[in-house]
Amino acid sequence: MYKLGIIGCGNMGGAMLKQILTAGFFSPEEVLVADKNEKLREEVRQRFNVQATEDNQKAAGCPWLLLAVKPQFIADVGGEIANIVSPECVILSIVAGYEMRMLHNLLKNEKAHIIRIMPNTPAMVGEGVLAACRGKYVTDDEWNFALKMLSSMGIAEAVTEQQMDAVTGLSGSSPAFAFLFMEALADAGVRAGLPRALAQKFAAQVLVGSGKLALETGMHPGQLKDMVTSPAGTTIEGVAALEKNAFRYAVIEAVNAAVEKSKSLHT
Repeated sequence: MYKLGIIGCGNMGGAMLKQILTAGFFSPEEVLVADKNEKLREEVRQRFNVQATEDNQKAAGCPWLLLAVKPQFIADVGGEIANIVSPECVILSIVAGYEMRMLHNLLKNEKAHIIRIMPNTPAMVGEGVLAACRGKYVTDDEWNFALKMLSSMGIAEAVTEQQMDAVTGLSGSSPAFAFLFMEALADAGVRAGLPRALAQKFAAQVLVGSGKLALETGMHPGQLKDMVTSPAGTTIEGVAALEKNAFRYAVIEAVNAAVEKSKSLHT
């Protein structure tokens, strides 16, 4: 019997499925994936040894349901499954910008057990940030199980629904910003004479190590920056160049732009 249905298994849905199976929350035999893309269905079968179908209604009949489709497709999906989803089904939605009130209306069930989640792509390697907000009718057992499952993918934190747009901009979209920074660092290393592969490896490890240092020490980023920045040294010259080019302002504006886009999806 299938216990977890997944509708949509692109990058994010696949990343979450991988970690769910690896951590043993559900076995491959208990998972049914629905996706309209035939090639993707075959990849999912081969990679995860789970069953896959093009029929969203079949997946919607499971007691746990992960909605992992893009916002532009959720209305069509909702029209297909509204009369299929059980009133007791726990619905995990990662549909960006789609509020719980909208999901209740879509599913024609004001008492649906909905947990809204904003993951990010580092969940693919168990290092994601996953923010979740709890619907009114979600039980304690359902909520605790969901948080444990999300924790297998990285850091899982409870937030209010009002905070979800901010989460979308900060942690949901920002891996792309981090990769842009990583690419720029590697390009700079190549310009200075390093081989491409080595420059990229160093740039990636700088981001990994810096993040780990911040998490494990709990120190303010400014303090950690000052630890590297010696008087009249090389680092302060680089910091000055970043400030001259409004680096911090550009980052703040990038996050804000993503937040505003998220808000526009439900207003």
